[in-house]
Amino acid sequence: MKAPLLALIFLLELAMLAAAAWWGFTLDAGWSVRLLAGLGAPLLIAVVWGTFCSPRATVSLPAPAKMAVQAACFVTGGVLLALAGHPVPAVLLVALWAVDKTLLRLAGDPA
Repeated sequence: MKAPLLALIFLLELAMLAAAAWWGFTLDAGWSVRLLAGLGAPLLIAVVWGTFCSPRATVSLPAPAKMAVQAACFVTGGVLLALAGHPVPAVLLVALWAVDKTLLRLAGDPA
């Protein structure tokens, strides 16, 4: 049961990054601002995720703090997707992450 849940959470992480990029590239601004936001927002989320949440994270956090950082990243991705004009997929992104994370916890995955 854990393998499909882990695969789903990985796909949701990619969707979170894509949501941040979508927001940036669809801003009503000049191309340089769209380029900076479209590349910068997912890069910032990826750096935070890699530093605190990935299996090879450079900063080891206690489980509740790690969960809080993960939630903040997904909520940020959801908000950015909603700001890009897609509120339903934004809610689905965050809700699917929460359900998958809960099921992974029940399956015994501490991360």
